[in-house]
Amino acid sequence: MPNRILHAILLGIAALALVVPALVVRYAPHVVPHRQLAVRLPPRRVVPPAELPPVEPTALEDLTPEDARAFNADVPFSIAPNPAARPFRLGEDAGDVARATDCLAAAVFYEAGDDPPGERAVAQVVLNRVRHPAFPKTVCGVVFQGSERKTGCQFTFTCDGSLARRKPSDALWAEARVLAAAALKGAVYRPVGYATHYHTDYVVPYWQASLDKIVAVHTQLFYRWSGWWGTPPAFDRRATPGEPVMAALAPLSEAHRVVDPAVPALLPAGEVAASGFISSASATAAAAAAAPATFEPKPVAGDANSFLVTIPAGMAPDLYPALAAKACGERAICKFGGWTDARKVPTALPVLASDLATMTFSFLRDRNFGYQRTLWNCQQVKRPDPAQCMKTQAFQPAATPSPAAAGTPSELTGTRRKGDAKPVTAPAP
Repeated sequence: MPNRILHAILLGIAALALVVPALVVRYAPHVVPHRQLAVRLPPRRVVPPAELPPVEPTALEDLTPEDARAFNADVPFSIAPNPAARPFRLGEDAGDVARATDCLAAAVFYEAGDDPPGERAVAQVVLNRVRHPAFPKTVCGVVFQGSERKTGCQFTFTCDGSLARRKPSDALWAEARVLAAAALKGAVYRPVGYATHYHTDYVVPYWQASLDKIVAVHTQLFYRWSGWWGTPPAFDRRATPGEPVMAALAPLSEAHRVVDPAVPALLPAGEVAASGFISSASATAAAAAAAPATFEPKPVAGDANSFLVTIPAGMAPDLYPALAAKACGERAICKFGGWTDARKVPTALPVLASDLATMTFSFLRDRNFGYQRTLWNCQQVKRPDPAQCMKTQAFQPAATPSPAAAGTPSELTGTRRKGDAKPVTAPAP
């Protein structure tokens, strides 16, 4: 009898061993094997501290949103520390604060929509970039970097037509401005740390290969540069004065509807430049009306972007920017120096310290870095705002160099410019 029971148990176990696997195979859920995505990102490279990391236009891998999400999900988060950024403080110039606030508000609204955590994360990335030496040193310069291109801008809304197509409601714009103002006064969004890049989870940008993925905020993934350039010591720069006027923001922002605080009537509020900067075709036309018809300056020999001119006699200092706008025209980079004393105008570059001490007005523009600045010599002309004054130039006649100093470089900039084979030796007195 016990043998029959044992045989029955063994037969039952054998039957289960055959039936159960068959049932599992028959009724198990269908599993789609993970296929290898054809993603061809550039090789990962950690930029050494001695080399400034490149800021590349955004280019995307050709993937469907589903494939992009699958690829992004497989990219691990960095396990290195993720310290919070230091509080950011902008200067006290009212014009700079107003323009920076609206540039930052536009970024957080158009990049993150009505999503307060996402908006704060975007604001933190913008301010992190201002502090990093690889990016422009103004808030508006960072936000609109590359906006002169139809594609390849750093923040998509600045070059894809979003500013013209989609306007925020008054309530959402006010909320974005409050958030931007708080960030400019030191509010920090800790989760993204020192992130300088981000993208939505349904795209894969090429730059992702050389950055560390550090955090996700809803559908946005945030990154910092790998190696030293992503650590706190790399973020050692400060915002420079002179937030540029961005014409593309004129419909939203009162602060971006003038060429210069000193000459508000030179450009009507409705005339905006396609490039995003006020000082374009419409500014040139306005300047032509303000500047004397006989004022037709020519660039300095050997440098088509530099002008050394005599300011017309009797012209009001408030109209000096009109001269610069007329001379510079459409140039992306322009350097303009004006002297009221024709005898003091230098005839060639470089401009010496003695020439700078007598210069009456200067204008500098570099659209590639979002920089534009107008300054007056306040020892010659009075200005209502000290921020509009040039720094006092102390000039001392050059002494005859000693033999031991004959090899001393005449200019120490901290960086070697492209094409420099060796340090420039001091010129003969």
